[in-house]
Amino acid sequence: MELHDLPAVNATLNGITATLLCTGYVFIRKHRIAAHRACMIAACCVSALFLGSYLYYHFRTGSRHFEGEGWLRPMYFAILISHTILAVVQVPLIFMTLKRAFKSQFEAHRRLARITWPIWVYVSVTGVVIYWMLYRVDWA
Repeated sequence: MELHDLPAVNATLNGITATLLCTGYVFIRKHRIAAHRACMIAACCVSALFLGSYLYYHFRTGSRHFEGEGWLRPMYFAILISHTILAVVQVPLIFMTLKRAFKSQFEAHRRLARITWPIWVYVSVTGVVIYWMLYRVDWA
């Protein structure tokens, strides 16, 4: 694997995280606690892999400039800014939500998860969207 392959790897990891989060949500709605727990722990592990890969790539290469024009530029930056802010916000939320689950504080876990889960899904999905807008679409 080459350095230039990492953006695609990162997008894949984000997509896997979103899938695990949605699957975990379905499991908890069906009261399948063990399956829910497995999905959420897997989502944390995949997110951690993503973060390591993302930081490694950007420390080595820097950032990439968006090449779209017109109405696409403000749309891209709206997605990017909201993604970036929520990506920072989600980290402590994820840790607090997990901590409450591991301490069997399930009511507190449930209340916080109602905030954490949609943010985490949004960040994972918009990570894939940003990848496509930066690396896969030919704006010329």
